[in-house]
Amino acid sequence: MVTDVGDMVELEIGPVAHGGHCVARIGADEDGRGGRVVFVRHTLPGERVRARLTETGETASFWRADAVEVLSASADRVPSAWPAAGPGGVGGGELAHVSLAGQRAWKAAVVAEQLQRLAHLEREVEVEAVPGDEERGGLGWRTRIDLVADGSGRAGMSGFRSHDVHALDSMPLANEAIAELGLFERSWKAGSRIEVVAPAGGDIPVVLVDGEPFDLRRGRVDSRPNARTSVRENVHVAGRDYTYRVAASGFWQVHREAPAVLAGAVLDALGDVDGWTVLDLYSGAGLFTAPLSDAVGPTGAVVAVEGDPQALRDARRNLHDRSNVELHAGDVARVMLEDTEGSIVHADAVVLDPPRVGAGRKVVEAIAGLRPERVVYVACDPAALARDLAYFAEQGYELGALRAFDLFPMTHHVECVATLAPVATA
Repeated sequence: MVTDVGDMVELEIGPVAHGGHCVARIGADEDGRGGRVVFVRHTLPGERVRARLTETGETASFWRADAVEVLSASADRVPSAWPAAGPGGVGGGELAHVSLAGQRAWKAAVVAEQLQRLAHLEREVEVEAVPGDEERGGLGWRTRIDLVADGSGRAGMSGFRSHDVHALDSMPLANEAIAELGLFERSWKAGSRIEVVAPAGGDIPVVLVDGEPFDLRRGRVDSRPNARTSVRENVHVAGRDYTYRVAASGFWQVHREAPAVLAGAVLDALGDVDGWTVLDLYSGAGLFTAPLSDAVGPTGAVVAVEGDPQALRDARRNLHDRSNVELHAGDVARVMLEDTEGSIVHADAVVLDPPRVGAGRKVVEAIAGLRPERVVYVACDPAALARDLAYFAEQGYELGALRAFDLFPMTHHVECVATLAPVATA
């Protein structure tokens, strides 16, 4: 019986599961029941494959495997757009073997399954394509990439669930400006971490090596006091142009279209908020805060809360001239629950864009305690979103509109924008 890492097994592939893999079973009966659960990457539902076990153990609740040979292919299978992210390769391109339409169907199925399993919500989900991705074949969308130099000084990325560095010749998901920098043709100091930012708006790219600005032309760290460590991000939302200054090492949406798509979706979900007080939680560098400031108008207010010091510095620069914006520094849970001196006591609407782990029960309860008329939740993880929706339901809020966007082609990640409102009472 196959039990060891490296053993080969022939598998009938079942449904997709959250995390970029599909479910199969070793030793199942004729009806597909029982047996050992195996999470299999680089395959598709309905396929028959030969797979190499990558994680096993008699006490493990499930095993992992990589499909290395396709015996019966799905109609959604295409030649990999990034072979280096295939079996045994780097992480970050686990759906490169799936058609773009198939990727969106995959992600829709995952979002729907998480909603049903964790929030007990039955919902048809459509994952929307982002402008320009079809024309580019789902490539060239990343405005930010992280690389690491291997022992010989070649730039690469870590393998999936591994610290081993795989040298690369290219990074197909990176935008054109990054591709033109020649990062994979030069030699780096072994072990160096290389961060590259090339905004879609045409600002000059910034390269950081181990957190320090790097001069590619001279091939060394740029030690000048005025060396560039930030970039300008230009976003067009609701007929207005916004310019943000963002630290190159700070957080910003990585897809070239994501800032405009998400900010537009948030404003659409909120509707008319003229004169309202809107609470913007996990507000970052102010991506949503600035358009919200215009949406609420001079008689309204936006109260933004952010805990990351670098994001707060960026936000203060980006929002300094907006008199109807109030910035609160600190962890969202602490500000909402413990900071009685600067406590937030009112919000007509709440926008939240929490990290991948979600907001959590205590933050959801604090939001519901303000009794906002609308809540707009931006989520990068469908499981965290579903758990938090269940918490909102306990507090008397129900899910209205739900939009999902394919902001991470070739990966299993998906971004959702959910709208909630108090349950109507008779």
